[in-house]
Amino acid sequence: MRQANVLYKKEAAGLLTQLDDGSFIFTYHDQWFNDTNKPAISLTLPKTQQEYKSKHLFSFFYNMLPEGTNKQTACFENRIDVKDHFGILITTAKYDTIGAVQIHKINN
Repeated sequence: MRQANVLYKKEAAGLLTQLDDGSFIFTYHDQWFNDTNKPAISLTLPKTQQEYKSKHLFSFFYNMLPEGTNKQTACFENRIDVKDHFGILITTAKYDTIGAVQIHKINN
């Protein structure tokens, strides 16, 4: 199991988990979910429910991944398998992302 904090404008909004079977869970933190002034992190992950499950990396997070030669370079430099989408995400989306969302790996 691997986990990462999902930050929205540098504030913890939720938790992204990859389970041992390769599936994913995204959960809004209670405080974020219950605060009506806090937005959903994505239109595809609205605050109508607190937990989302998927057999694959959610499209919102998948679309944060680098593509083409940028992906190849990131994988080569960081020794990440090109099919390890979660590994690429937690490596490349921790600082400089397009938009307000950042992903910070939780070290277990």
